[in-house]
Amino acid sequence: MQDFGSAFTLAFQLVLNADADLIEIILLSLKVSLTAVLLSALIGLPLGALLATARFPGRQFCLLLVNALMGLPPVVVGLMVYLMLSNAGPLGWLRLLYSPAAMIIAQTILITPIIAALTAQVISDYEREYRELFRSMGLGLRQRILTLLFDARYSLMTVSLAGFGRAVAEVGAVMIVGGNIDHLTRVMTTSIALETSKGDLALALALGVVLMSLALLVNALVMTTRLTAKRMAHD
Repeated sequence: MQDFGSAFTLAFQLVLNADADLIEIILLSLKVSLTAVLLSALIGLPLGALLATARFPGRQFCLLLVNALMGLPPVVVGLMVYLMLSNAGPLGWLRLLYSPAAMIIAQTILITPIIAALTAQVISDYEREYRELFRSMGLGLRQRILTLLFDARYSLMTVSLAGFGRAVAEVGAVMIVGGNIDHLTRVMTTSIALETSKGDLALALALGVVLMSLALLVNALVMTTRLTAKRMAHD
């Protein structure tokens, strides 16, 4: 195993020199995670707003279910997607297993309940504040949801950033459905696990530095968005 100090030195050299393999892994990670967050937002934001605004039989059960799904074990999601996309599965004909598309599907399933549940919490506060105004204006459900989503846009950006942070740090599900194939499905988290097991600490540490930097960036963006939302609310 490499000396700890020299491993750190090599890691920073890889980052500073923009090592080709490192950049390839980072770009694939961002592509997969950002696509999954976009799909999850398209599903989760309207779903969360609907659960917070509409009144229908079984609504409380749906809210309970969405909140429970926030704790989905990633390896279980990976196994479910694997079974669906395998040759013997119902979607095997799509030939998506061990591809970035399979990883996006797995991450989308993991993130959507998180975005939907957090959106429901955010929109519920706005809905209580605007309820009488909406009633006096006679707005329909669709108009109310669109209005609430627009007014809560800064808070919902925070929700989406939280989803991205969860996606980019995922390892279990993407390892199962992606296979960690070099130059095809190898992302930051799976590469860190592989390179550590091989004893190649330099690349693992370099990817760890990038992953930690992304986490700090996401947290900074979340804090900035929250401050912006508070300023907008006071104005």
